[in-house]
Amino acid sequence: MNPTDKTAVRDFLVGLLKQNRDQRPLADSEPIFSGGRLDSFSLMQAVMHLEEAFGVDFSGGGFDMELLDSVDAIEALIDKKGRPG
Repeated sequence: MNPTDKTAVRDFLVGLLKQNRDQRPLADSEPIFSGGRLDSFSLMQAVMHLEEAFGVDFSGGGFDMELLDSVDAIEALIDKKGRPG
């Protein structure tokens, strides 16, 4: 994943946090779902965003929330399952 894409992921997650009235800074390694900062509705928004923006395919089953629990985890997921580049 290039730095611009990582910034886009971070910005998207910060936007979700702001929708939930959470203005605290977000560290790349911070757990956002298991840490209680975002809920399951936000998780589904993140899934849809990653499918559309980065071509990540979640249809294969075996979904694990930990795959999306931080900016760093999402970066690894996109590198593994997303669009080339």
